Amino acid sequence: MKQHLLPIISNVQVSERYWHMKVDTETMRDSIEPGQFFHIRCSDGISPFLRRPFSIYRINRTEDTIEFLYLVKGEGTKDLTRKQPGETADLVGPLGYGFQLQPSYDEILLTARGVGIATLAALAQDAQNKGVRCTAILSARSKNDLLAAETLQDFGADVYNVTEEEGTSDVDAVETLMRDIIGSKNITSLYTCGSRRLSRLNQRLADEYGLPGEIALEEQMGCAMGACFACVCDIDENGKRKSVRVCLEGPVFPLEKVVIQ
Repeated sequence: MKQHLLPIISNVQVSERYWHMKVDTETMRDSIEPGQFFHIRCSDGISPFLRRPFSIYRINRTEDTIEFLYLVKGEGTKDLTRKQPGETADLVGPLGYGFQLQPSYDEILLTARGVGIATLAALAQDAQNKGVRCTAILSARSKNDLLAAETLQDFGADVYNVTEEEGTSDVDAVETLMRDIIGSKNITSLYTCGSRRLSRLNQRLADEYGLPGEIALEEQMGCAMGACFACVCDIDENGKRKSVRVCLEGPVFPLEKVVIQ
């Protein structure tokens, strides 16, 4: 675990609820993988005391930058919006285990809800770099929250948008869409993040079609180093249920192992 003080290149509001931050990683020598996260100090003051976990939205290896797409929902993220270009971002990471994109995969199917879309964007970018075709179903409250759709399209993904606003994001509608995609394309793996209902759907379809899959979990984290046990979840392994820490053993897990309440 390493602390990095990195220059902020940009930090801008991109919709009513979301902001986008880009930082310079030229001085960072760590390998960064899709699905990993950074623990970011949001304020220069004492409060809020705890850092916040942010999944990696985009990795620009040639430019030596990384990007974060974050939802503003509490005092920490509100303070982060006040950071200006030229100031320093205080990051710890990269942390956790990321996605495993196997060489045998021909085409992958991503399903994401809300800010979970940002987590899977870096995976779509990695898939493009490795010549793996990608299809994505992005779910949100409204079109205004579908911020990563164009980014995924830039990565070569076929993108399907579903929203509450249009009445197209309920689980039954998404299941029909997923079945159509799996039936018409050579889908070899499923990936999901951001919704328990969609996660359960992915588990069911992965089992039915005999597909491997992975899930990136989103949990509140106090320390991000496994000491506080604030981000514990249950997994089934070898027929036994056990508790694991999302920050340390995750945040990406095999889809079939996670117990989703």
